Order: sequence, then structure tokens, then C-alpha cells
Amino acid sequence: MISSSAATSTTAIAPGKRHFEILDGLRGVAALMVVIFHVFEAYSEADPTRQIINHGYLAVDFFFLLSGFVIAYAYDDRWPAMGQWAFYKRRLIRLQPMVVLGSLFGGALYYCQAGGLFPRIAETPLWQMLLVMALGCTLLPLPKPFDIRGWDELHPLNGPAWSLFYEYIANIAYALVLRRLSRSVLAVLPVLAAALLLEVALLGDRRDLIGGWSLDASGIHIGLARLCYPFLAGMLLMRSGRRLRVRHGFALCSLLLVLALALPRMGDTPHHWSNGLYDAACVLLLFPIIVAIGAGQEPVEGRSVRVAKFFGDLSFPLYITHYPLIYLYTAWVVDRKVPPHIGAPVGAMLVIVAVGIAYASLKLYDEPVRRWLAGRFLRRSGTA
Repeated sequence: MISSSAATSTTAIAPGKRHFEILDGLRGVAALMVVIFHVFEAYSEADPTRQIINHGYLAVDFFFLLSGFVIAYAYDDRWPAMGQWAFYKRRLIRLQPMVVLGSLFGGALYYCQAGGLFPRIAETPLWQMLLVMALGCTLLPLPKPFDIRGWDELHPLNGPAWSLFYEYIANIAYALVLRRLSRSVLAVLPVLAAALLLEVALLGDRRDLIGGWSLDASGIHIGLARLCYPFLAGMLLMRSGRRLRVRHGFALCSLLLVLALALPRMGDTPHHWSNGLYDAACVLLLFPIIVAIGAGQEPVEGRSVRVAKFFGDLSFPLYITHYPLIYLYTAWVVDRKVPPHIGAPVGAMLVIVAVGIAYASLKLYDEPVRRWLAGRFLRRSGTA
């Protein structure tokens, strides 16, 4: 299982600050690539060299980079008037409603996914599934006794929630420590974090940056390696003021991002060192360049901005609700040995359905619930 986080068009920008519509749009483009990547993953047969749309797992590292940039931009200068608890409330209000819906959706489809690929489902009593679903709504990481699917996930009903857990870790670290650091001190930390990321990418058993969703030493090691560099680099990029201004920035950045996430596995073996080098190069070099270009675009009206806003709004709901459909699709493909010429149109329909569910979730649930929560818990405390 490989999953990713579309973790945020997630930050409320204070009045008077510009909103980075292009960055929001790139988040949406990456989220859509994640869904397509997961559809093709059903046919990889545990051999990544066989998979088309191969590097979609790197989207999670791109999301962490965006998160570091936008969190620092939105909150660095707001602390004297806001404080830690107001920050935590804002983050919970922005993220937690869809986390809850993702867990409920995963529970609703769980027994539909039973079969040879997931034999534990048939053995799982309803009360145990409901307990896992309720705990999933809290985003607390679940240890192995709660692994009711058998894929060793922190959240067995909705695997991609693992990266939201690390997103919360980054947010807490920002509130407690990172926001206080000077730019010169902050500049040292990504260098150290880059060494950890390179160690995972080049010296790990897989020679890639796949992993982070397991609650064991290896999973935590990979998860922290994938979190630390991009989040810190995003913060540093924002504070440094480095921007790249090019024409047609959204189109160019989208093309670069799609190519980076879609290229085939590097090397002629599943765990060739060249693939780890490619992963590291994308996270260390290419993704910061893409964000610098996206942040450097002047705010303008037009079709590209409208498209970017649509994809940006859709990104988090799409990420957090699509994977129960992927469980269902993958079980169907693997258990019935569905050939690609039959599976491909069904996979295409799955992408369309996932986008529709995400849009309905955004408009009918996420936005209304967040408005109510913000009115109830932010304005009354004077922190809106």
C-alpha cells in the first residue's frame, strides 16, 4: 500500500495577505495524480518496475513541502495576537472534519472489500471494525492488534490518513519550536534533514521513499525522514523570500509535477540505487523549484486561476476519501485476475467517481461544518 497526503489548502490566510492560488492548484494536481497512481498500483503485482504512473508516492513529500511554506507564511507573524491554542484549534477545524468523514467512509465500504486479498475482513466482527473506525476519527495511530486489514497500516480503514498524523506532528513542532527559530538557525536544519532523507532513499532496503504508514521502528524512521526535510525546506523557502517568476507558471509547474510523479521506475531491478537517487533529487531540488515558481506568480484573474482554485479546494477531500474505493478496486483486480483491458475503464470510472465524492464532500459537509466550527470556537474566543 502506498498513500499520500494532500494535506493542505488547509491554512486560513489572514486578511490583507495574498493567497497562493497556484500552490493550491498544484496541490490539487498532485492529489489527482495520487488517485491515478493508486489505480495503476493494482496491476503492479508487487513489482514496481511493472507499474505505469510510478512515482505518485512522492506526492506526500510535495505536500509536506507546501505545508511548511504555507504554515510559515500564514502564521509566523500572528503569534502575539493568536497563541498556541488558537493555532491548534484552527488546524483541527481545518483538517479534522474530513479525517472523520474519511474514517466513516472507510468503515462503510470495509466489508465490501472482503476476499482473498484481505482475508482478515471476513474474520473481523462488527464491533471491532466500529472501534477501529471510531479511533480512526481521532487520527491516533493504531498498533498492530488493530490491524483488521493486514496491510500494517496506522489507519486500516483509510490508509492515507497516516500522512495527516505526521502533518499534525509537524504542526505541533512548528507551534512549540520551529516558529521561534531565526532564519540562520532554520537554514541548518534542512541540511541535517536532507542527510536523513538521503539515507532512506539511497541506503534503505527499497531504494526509494515509499513508506511511513506503519507503527514500527522502520515505518517511523521513514515517516520522519519524509516529513522533516520538505516541511523545514518549505518554511525556509518562505522566510528566504526566494521566488521564481516565469510565464505560464501554473501550466509549467503542473507539467513538471505530473512528469515527476508519472515517470517509470528507475533502474532495471525493483530496488535499484538510481531510483532512490531520483526520489531524493525530486524532493531535495525539483519540488522546491516548483514551489518557488508557484509562489512567484503575481495574482491575476483568468481561467488558469479558476482551474487552480477548483483543484486546490478539491485536493484534501479527494485525498482523504478516495482510498476506500482503491481498496475495493484492488481487491476486485487481484482476486478475480481482471485483465487490464477490462480494469482500465473501471479504473477511469473510479477516478471520476472519486472526484465526484470529493466535490460533494467539500460542498455538502466540509465547508459547512468548518464554517460552523469556526463560528463556534474561534470568533467567540476572539481569535478569528
